[in-house]
Amino acid sequence: MTANPYQKYKNAQYETASREQLLIMLYKGAIKFANQAKTAIEDKDFDLTNNRLQRTQAIINELTSTLNHKQGGKIAENLESLYEYMNRRLIQANIRKDPEIIDEVAELLTDLKDAWEVASKKLKTKKASATGEINIEG
Repeated sequence: MTANPYQKYKNAQYETASREQLLIMLYKGAIKFANQAKTAIEDKDFDLTNNRLQRTQAIINELTSTLNHKQGGKIAENLESLYEYMNRRLIQANIRKDPEIIDEVAELLTDLKDAWEVASKKLKTKKASATGEINIEG
């Protein structure tokens, strides 16, 4: 049986992505699941709420596991503290079924994603100028 062409495309995206692109994908996934959890709360679908919040937490745990404390130093420490805070807040959101807490965490995740996107673009530009490539992405 052949795989779904869309799934093949998605798999290829993950397999060929740079480290920075993978981090951005993780942030986007966490934001998506957090927003789905908020919608599920509004719909009073608490099983789905729980599932989506757990998925958000799983991604945050994955982000935590990618931290390199040796190279990252204080930045890695601060990110780890922020990830721990977000996980605690998601637990509270799940217990209280509070969409405002989810919004808070989604905003933090969005800020981090945006920062990685800027850093990734700068890194691409730096690499391109070092190799003499032309950056057509703008």
